Amino acid sequence: MDWWQVLFLIVGGLIALMLIRVPVAFSFFTVNIVAAIFLWGGGNGLIQLIQSIEDSLTTFALVPIPLFILMGEIMFHTGIAPKMIDSVDKWIGRLPGRLSLLAVGSGTLLSTLTGSTMASTAVLGSTLIPEMEQRGYKKPMTIGPILGSGGLAVMIPPSALGVLLASIGKISIGAFMIAIILPGILMAFLFALYIILRAKMQPELAPKYSLSSVPLMEKIRTSIIYILPLGFIIFLVVGLIFLGIATPTEAAAMGAFGSVVLAALYGRLNWASLQKAFTSTMKVSVMILIIVAGSTAFSHILSFSGVTRNLVELIQILQFSPIIILIAMLLLVIIMGTFMESLSIMMIILPMFIPIAQILDINLLWFATMLLITIEIGAISPPFGVGLFVMKGVAPRGTKMKEIYSASFPFIALDIVLIILVFLFPELATWLPELMKN
Repeated sequence: MDWWQVLFLIVGGLIALMLIRVPVAFSFFTVNIVAAIFLWGGGNGLIQLIQSIEDSLTTFALVPIPLFILMGEIMFHTGIAPKMIDSVDKWIGRLPGRLSLLAVGSGTLLSTLTGSTMASTAVLGSTLIPEMEQRGYKKPMTIGPILGSGGLAVMIPPSALGVLLASIGKISIGAFMIAIILPGILMAFLFALYIILRAKMQPELAPKYSLSSVPLMEKIRTSIIYILPLGFIIFLVVGLIFLGIATPTEAAAMGAFGSVVLAALYGRLNWASLQKAFTSTMKVSVMILIIVAGSTAFSHILSFSGVTRNLVELIQILQFSPIIILIAMLLLVIIMGTFMESLSIMMIILPMFIPIAQILDINLLWFATMLLITIEIGAISPPFGVGLFVMKGVAPRGTKMKEIYSASFPFIALDIVLIILVFLFPELATWLPELMKN
């Protein structure tokens, strides 16, 4: 059987299983078991498959994932996030579209706590949408900014999805966590700029309302209590990595410990919240690690069958410009995002894309940064983006899916603008890692 036929059967079978609603992990393992039997020699192939799974899960590089998730879950279940949002609200003042800007500002800070698009979208939606509706804000300025801001959770460290991408792509996790900082901040800036401009051009979408002034000392007091400690958590995670004091795993452990201490200082740490945090962390971590195991075995099967090698050779024979190939890969991911969720996309494409990027001598930090933004677009891409359905769950009763779809399009366009900027200016992704190295 030719390599392209093997590729078609393996990837086609995987996508077919996902389309009939077989869970992602079971889809990978079904394809892996069948392929191991036929390509790796029956019983011996299954033994090799088990060895591959064991090797993929007993790696130190995956430890930050559950620790980052635990950090976010503790912050989420102890109710620290709403207080932080109130503190940010006091500083925004009378800017056009202030509540939409509050969603972006809070989303940027929440991204350092949750690391999860779904958690960030749920918190922002349940906290801000009722007041937005009460103030007369229309759907494009309520749902849209919250959907877009949810994506910041994977673009600003700590990012569990970013750790996973770096781990599977054999990229330095610490360097990648630093590489996505500037693109993440730029994403927030683009969202804020869009909101201000649209609120000025269409004031009926975000009506102005009377706002009582907040004394400066009150702003400073709440910031010291609820925002300054967050800076300490950020330093424990990002600062220690940047300074070379701690590995990503050590920084993740410090961040999780810091979140427990912070919750205790606020008097919000109790057994019920800890139990919820640990239970949620276990559920999400097990799901991710099972998918990692299936994806790693999937990568080994592609390599063993000669698919990866022949695919790379085909790219070399065609002699397309590396830039053209890079654009084609990113476009393929955007298309996949319209009907697949982020983890599934990552698991399928990385075993094929990373070897191609290496043979084309593409900077992997730069490539992975664009890839992460592109994968995250899928979370808010109609019709099946998971962020859209989370938003549906927290949106006011009577909100239609077509309204959520419509609100997502401007922020998908802004994410694409960000990809273009990173594409044109690679230093956005490479400058901080080089600074860290030096």
